[in-house]
Amino acid sequence: MKILIVDDSATMRKIISRVLRQAALNIETLIEAANGREGLEKLQAHPDIHLVVTDINMPEMNGVDFLRTLRLQKSKEQLPVFMITTEGGDAMRLAAMALGANGYITKPFTPETIQAALGRYAA
Repeated sequence: MKILIVDDSATMRKIISRVLRQAALNIETLIEAANGREGLEKLQAHPDIHLVVTDINMPEMNGVDFLRTLRLQKSKEQLPVFMITTEGGDAMRLAAMALGANGYITKPFTPETIQAALGRYAA
């Protein structure tokens, strides 16, 4: 399984990568993007990506705009997308769910919370 991680923080992308691997998901490849625009480019270059984990708050193109654009091309069933959010991000999280996010992961997260959220999509 190929997973795309979209987050403007290189440190956070590394943390997400490590936690995804610790969650014992069936991961072959992790691809990284620094914002939604770059995420769309990575999806064009790698059409075999199976799942996306994206931050909501990013410069250039935030996670909600990224999701809105992505859903014009691929449905929830074709490409699951999970939003990473902070505790106080309720309005953005609700907007993302309304636009077709498959779920969300609240910071801080653990391998267990990642497994619970993504497990059925990463089998």
